[in-house]
Amino acid sequence: MSRSTTTPTNFIRQIVEEDLVNRKYNLIRTRFPPEPNGYLHIGHAKSICLNFGIAEDYQGQCNLRFDDTNPIKENIEFIDSIKRDVQWLGFQWYGNVRYASDFFEEQHNYAIELIKKGLAYVDELSPDLIRQYRGTLRLAGTNSPYRSRGVEENLRLFSDMRKGKFPEGAACLRAKIDMSSSFMVLRDPVLYRIKFVEHHQTGYQWCIYPMYDFAHCISDAIEGITHSLCTLEFQDNRRLYNWVLDNISISTRPKQYEFSRLNIEYTVMSKRQLQLLVTQNLVDGWDDPRMPTISGMRRRGYTPESIREFCRRIGVTKQDNLVEMEALESCVREHLNEHALRAMAVLRPILIHITNLPKDYEEIIYMQYHPNKPSMGIREVPFTNEIYIDKSDFLENKIKNYKRLILGEEVRLRNAYIIKAEKLEKDNEGNIICLYCSCDLKTLNKKPHDGRTVKGVIHWVSAKYSLPAEFRLYEKLFICSNPLKDENLCMSFNPNSLVIQEGFVELSLKTAQVSLSYQFEREGYFCLDSIYSMSNKLVFNRTISLRNRWLGDKYANNA
Repeated sequence: MSRSTTTPTNFIRQIVEEDLVNRKYNLIRTRFPPEPNGYLHIGHAKSICLNFGIAEDYQGQCNLRFDDTNPIKENIEFIDSIKRDVQWLGFQWYGNVRYASDFFEEQHNYAIELIKKGLAYVDELSPDLIRQYRGTLRLAGTNSPYRSRGVEENLRLFSDMRKGKFPEGAACLRAKIDMSSSFMVLRDPVLYRIKFVEHHQTGYQWCIYPMYDFAHCISDAIEGITHSLCTLEFQDNRRLYNWVLDNISISTRPKQYEFSRLNIEYTVMSKRQLQLLVTQNLVDGWDDPRMPTISGMRRRGYTPESIREFCRRIGVTKQDNLVEMEALESCVREHLNEHALRAMAVLRPILIHITNLPKDYEEIIYMQYHPNKPSMGIREVPFTNEIYIDKSDFLENKIKNYKRLILGEEVRLRNAYIIKAEKLEKDNEGNIICLYCSCDLKTLNKKPHDGRTVKGVIHWVSAKYSLPAEFRLYEKLFICSNPLKDENLCMSFNPNSLVIQEGFVELSLKTAQVSLSYQFEREGYFCLDSIYSMSNKLVFNRTISLRNRWLGDKYANNA
């Protein structure tokens, strides 16, 4: 697994290093604890790289633990996708996959311990009344009328909850902390609620399930986690995290640290909002290549190396910010420029008939798969008397700075001959259907013998031996840079985020593989779609265009 030789330090790494120097811990243990209620997105990649990266760099251990405390929204599909994403990014968890449900019995016993200490009670207020009684940021909360119940009564009622004697929503277990606290999270938070639903790991063994804040800290402690890393929205929750551990008889004490979550322009980092796009059929599932999910990026052709490099560059801080999309795209371009195979594809074809070649003319032209890496090999590209070029590479009338094919002038075919446009043919609507060109047969990868200069170079494919292909061109998912500000997320959706073109690719792509990336000259980096592509109809996703607004045509010129 390739790693950058320089890993920027950050405040969390500094804490880890200090803890090791001071021998607070002999072994660093971190964990990645996703809830299996959706697919992971690029924001999770930042957390994955942080947790697994720290464990790897400091010879520690990182657990993969699913926070499976809400079975209504969870399923095996999400679990499998998360495991696949972590491994695809290049990481491996320590030991077996873990689940919060592994510790349901221990968590239940600790809840009973809190009841016995007079620190938890069964509340029969409705969920709506619980919210009302909690108060506001300006107004203190009000004690529940059930808060003063005795220990024995609470133990009996909690047992009845576990036995299924209460309907859903009729009772819950709450911590008894402080309804006047300035921190809402400490105003008698709910610890357990009732859900009559099958759990993907425990079946129907339980009908009461712990809340995240209760299960999470106990799971961390049981696993011996040393540094519990989470995003800033859980900063206030740290007080409840510590309160639970302070008041139960558990020996290990993990410590929670918060860092800023990742936000990127023109997309969202909320599983709830991403699920909305899926359920509204605005995208083609969680792995749609437009989605910021890791599976969507994988299908689109993003590489794990580029995502890890992006996470390395943006760093880890406590400052929330909105990262420009170009920062991610730059990492993708840099990696693909080095590793993508070169090939030719025509997305908007126009037919060229080369008049001075016989009808059955065929020639094999040898081209490198990468201009700077001969070790990547040579491909054979057939050249015939009829070829396709892109419509954007021809103009009937000359304009300033246009260096492609113009009627009456010459251009070079990539790695082949110089051709001259002699005449054209149009249909009844004025659309060009064919160009007639002559070919200088003495210019195969050579300059004209008479010294004339031909500046333009265009790509092409043989009409006879090319393969039909569909090209899916992706743009930004939303029309505004920060769609979170919009009340209606769907109103910000970019209706032109997917454009489909029908064209042709060179014959060498008959053996194209989903796992490989290809640079199509002047069109961008592409990969085979893992779902729609078939042997008789290739479907390519454009991973990213060649052009970067900061770097101009740096990568396009290295085709």
